[in-house]
Amino acid sequence: MKQVAATHVKRQDPDYRPSMLRRLQKDKWLYILLLPGLLYFLLFKYVPMWGVLLAFQNYQPFVGFWKSEWVGLEHFQLFFSNPEFFMLLRNTLLLSFYNLVFFFPAPIVLAILLNEIRRAWFKRSIQTLIYIPHFISMVIVASMTYVFLTTAGGPVNELLFAYTGQKIEFLASPDWFRPLIILQTIWKECGWGTIIFLAALAAVDVEQYEAAIMDGANRWKQIWHITLPSIRSTIIILLILRMGNVLENGFEQIYLMLNPLNRSVAEVFDTYVYAMGITQGAFSYSTAVGLFKAIVGVILVLGSNYLAKRFGQSGLY
Repeated sequence: MKQVAATHVKRQDPDYRPSMLRRLQKDKWLYILLLPGLLYFLLFKYVPMWGVLLAFQNYQPFVGFWKSEWVGLEHFQLFFSNPEFFMLLRNTLLLSFYNLVFFFPAPIVLAILLNEIRRAWFKRSIQTLIYIPHFISMVIVASMTYVFLTTAGGPVNELLFAYTGQKIEFLASPDWFRPLIILQTIWKECGWGTIIFLAALAAVDVEQYEAAIMDGANRWKQIWHITLPSIRSTIIILLILRMGNVLENGFEQIYLMLNPLNRSVAEVFDTYVYAMGITQGAFSYSTAVGLFKAIVGVILVLGSNYLAKRFGQSGLY
């Protein structure tokens, strides 16, 4: 009885924490449900991280991983001294900047517009229509872009020729590559990106809008002073996560739209890694480029999270 009483007193202590084994035993079914996700990340995310050691080797497949020559930072020095490094950096950063300026706010604006719709059936219909492009393969999107914009019978160029007597090389012109990529991204992913923001908007207290209406606030003032501040934390968290992908523009989309005529603005780190690693077999060199991207992404995430916390906003942790 004394032992039971002592245990009861400990549990009433605010500083009391049960042992790890006791917590595991109590919530064992929750941890069992968590196990498949942990195994996925362990096998497909953490175990492959050993592959970054190739960046410090002169890897030869026939020699093997452990017997390949260690060269230290040689591949990084070669990459940074490559004349194409600044071209790749410029193209990657510009595409990321345009995505941040034009694509990132698009789901926010669309979610706010959808939130203003009062007829439920009409709102659900619009949501269904804007979600569909997300499930379309990027190969199909690139093919549709080619069909619409080609100078060989494309409807857009046919209309331009009918009204102006000229055709525009949308697919081959370096000036049109970045706008096409941004438009493709907005069309394909904007609707899907509204899901998180609509969930955040659903949690906004309706009484705030009622109080604002009593104070004479119109719809624009309600959006500016209630809606946007209510989802600010969600916007900041997604922005921090977006900063981690600054050097990643999506290999498949860029590769499908890349051609020798627009390569000067289209070649980015993702396509460069593929060309060097898969096409030319420079496994160690391409691994060094990929590791450089990952390190920059981690630094940007940590830095943006730190700045968000310094300005009094909620960060990732």
